[in-house]
Amino acid sequence: MDAALITILEDCTRLSYTTTGAFPRIVAMLAQAGVDQYHADLLRAEKTFYMPDGSSHICAAEPVAVPVADRFDAALVQAAIRDSQAGSLHYRDFMARIAMAGCTSYFVSISGRRALYLGRRADSHLELFPGTSP
Repeated sequence: MDAALITILEDCTRLSYTTTGAFPRIVAMLAQAGVDQYHADLLRAEKTFYMPDGSSHICAAEPVAVPVADRFDAALVQAAIRDSQAGSLHYRDFMARIAMAGCTSYFVSISGRRALYLGRRADSHLELFPGTSP
């Protein structure tokens, strides 16, 4: 993986913590860079970005401010997503809310235009990007 791509991945990771409502912009930047998907691990405080050729890069993320709850609550995860989409929730707060809802990690498929949120027992919530049909 070349240095320019790694810089984009690191910049996108930092940008998510500094700008409210940056998700669509970050996804567009990652898509333009050729990223196929990424995994945000709340327990390890890192993001792994995957390219179509099988290469990957791990970026350190900020630790979540609260522990991940034992039980997964998909309705609470979805409520945090909606507040984030409305622009009323900063990414740090979004991460705290999904952790309190029992989310340990999530995968974003840029090509599939969806995100999958996971709990400790493989509980899950699938969220389509706005404007995406099932």
